Amino acid sequence: MAEPRTTDLSEIIEQQKLTPFIVRLVMLSWIVTFFDGFDVSVLSFVAPDLSATLHINRLTLGNVFGAGQAGMVLGGFLFGYLGDRIGRRLSIILATASFGALSLAIALSGGYATLLALRLVEGVAMGGLFPLAWALNIEYVPRRYRSTVVTLIMVGYSIGSSSAGPMTILLTPHYGWRSLFVVGGCVAIVGTALLLLWLPESLRFLTINNKRPDLIATYARDLAPGRAISAADRFVISDEGRLPGKEFSVSMLFRNELRLITPLLWLAYTASSMAVFFGSSWGPTILQMVGFGRSTAALTASLNVLAGAIGGLLLMRFVDRRGATSIAIFPAFAIPILLALAFSGIGGRGFLVLYFFGSLCVVGAHYGLMSIAGVFYPSAYRSNGTGWTSSVGKIGSIIGPMLGGVALSSHMPVKGVFAMLAVCPVVVAACVLMIGRLQRRLTRLEDAQGCAASGGLLSSEVHAHE
Repeated sequence: MAEPRTTDLSEIIEQQKLTPFIVRLVMLSWIVTFFDGFDVSVLSFVAPDLSATLHINRLTLGNVFGAGQAGMVLGGFLFGYLGDRIGRRLSIILATASFGALSLAIALSGGYATLLALRLVEGVAMGGLFPLAWALNIEYVPRRYRSTVVTLIMVGYSIGSSSAGPMTILLTPHYGWRSLFVVGGCVAIVGTALLLLWLPESLRFLTINNKRPDLIATYARDLAPGRAISAADRFVISDEGRLPGKEFSVSMLFRNELRLITPLLWLAYTASSMAVFFGSSWGPTILQMVGFGRSTAALTASLNVLAGAIGGLLLMRFVDRRGATSIAIFPAFAIPILLALAFSGIGGRGFLVLYFFGSLCVVGAHYGLMSIAGVFYPSAYRSNGTGWTSSVGKIGSIIGPMLGGVALSSHMPVKGVFAMLAVCPVVVAACVLMIGRLQRRLTRLEDAQGCAASGGLLSSEVHAHE
């Protein structure tokens, strides 16, 4: 009996050209990230109406912001685990459907305690979406385009976040703040149906776990049209081994070079999240407190989200070509801009221009961090790796909004909060410079050992120590 033909999926992934399959995957990922962006921003835009209706002050509202981020911490851990156990596809669909139902429930909330609890649980659903989307896309594209594709899917986040402001202006005066959550929930349910129809499972996940050779063959043919591939083939991933008979443990994230890369990623992501989520939660309120009207504040905040997307898109090819060090340029510019916002006394349009470029640098650097969050981990536990990075980083996203509530309720000058935030890009710049140095070392070792494919060195080293 003839031996089955061996098909190396790593080779197919690394040599593929842009195909309709990849375009569809990116567009479906936009759906996932849209909800995260919309959810993060919409509460900040309806904060004045919500406070008046439910009699919530700024300090208490900071707790509501923080509850959502606390849920995201738990969600990153939970869905990171589920992504490596039951698959990326099913986990993403489950998280999206849960978000839709919980968003509708928030629209019906009648008091502070109910709102706090629902935001916490909704955060759990939202916390899994980013790391799962990162993992799924990273596992379908060549290494040379990974940061680019992760940044591109973040465009969905920007669209979702920037749409919250105009939708607030359009809907709130006529239908109240609850209408925003009804719209978000309904769109999420429609998105869930689209994901059920077209979202693929990870090729690497299916192969490593010996699942669905028919699906593997179908997806592989989509990536390499015209190539003869059959479900009877023996599918291998040459650039990765498997973790035979071993469950994931957190210690895997700290083996070999990862013992330095993982804590640096966590620290950078925490500091970046603190600045980004402070701005997304309190940005419209701060702009109104320094003298801008509500419509101006909402539109400015929405434009500044797009500024972050522009920053991320400017970075993406540099990160793919030159590594994590490229990310440091944005926090380096953010520091003097934030200090100027705090102390220069600039007002009016000049303030808005500075605010725009500050957002471009702060959020753009955050996008850069997202683009590298999963590239250092093998497929066998990539969802766990990205999930832990996202969840630990969410510590910053919890502290940021809560710190904002305290600062804005104190006697501190409103603009003084920008001086506080300037500490965050200092930490981010230091961490990414060190990560970039480690990345260059890994690349040199991979080239020397002939491990040209994605994750080669880290995967082989990790598995060699199993």
